[in-house]
Amino acid sequence: MKLKPIYADILAIRIISNVHPDMIKKFGLPPNHRSMGMFTITMDDVGMVALDEATKQADVEVAYNHSFYAGSGNASGPLSGEFIGILSSTNNEEVRSGIDAIVQTVKSQAHFEALNEEETHALFAHVVPRSGKLLSKEASIQEGEAIAYLIAPPLEAMFGIDAALKAADVELRNLFKPPSETNFGGGLLTGSQSACEAAASAFRDAVITVSEKPTHY
Repeated sequence: MKLKPIYADILAIRIISNVHPDMIKKFGLPPNHRSMGMFTITMDDVGMVALDEATKQADVEVAYNHSFYAGSGNASGPLSGEFIGILSSTNNEEVRSGIDAIVQTVKSQAHFEALNEEETHALFAHVVPRSGKLLSKEASIQEGEAIAYLIAPPLEAMFGIDAALKAADVELRNLFKPPSETNFGGGLLTGSQSACEAAASAFRDAVITVSEKPTHY
């Protein structure tokens, strides 16, 4: 079954070139990090992957990342979306490079997949071939390892994670028990890139079976 990709929208971006010392302190930034870049996006998991990619393509740190409660359908404003991500660095050029990496990742690399025509039922089965600073920390692994980043609605996610673990030589490093802030669930699995690909495929297939026959057991 071929699923239609659903791409996230970046809603707002700003770069602060000379961050106030009080902000540096509150965000726990390195003292020499005086530049900050921030963005909001409609899909939190895509935002996480994009932030992680930024740490591989620019000399930046992830200063802050957080999902908003109940998802983008219940956003606090038109530019809020589902997630905020903040980068920091010693200069604007590196922050701008990081933001460029985020935009490119959101536009062409990481996306959800629709399980129905209305695009109201969706999953995220994305393989990161080489983890950066953020996802390595989230999964408690070394930078550069492969990750299967698997997300779906609550029941589908737990059913799918079990199928993924049984289908490939992967390890569950982080389980997002439902409900998350956005009322989804899922996990981060690690292994070889090929094993992560197999796990993502098994996860996708399992979630599809639930969507097709939700009460069949």
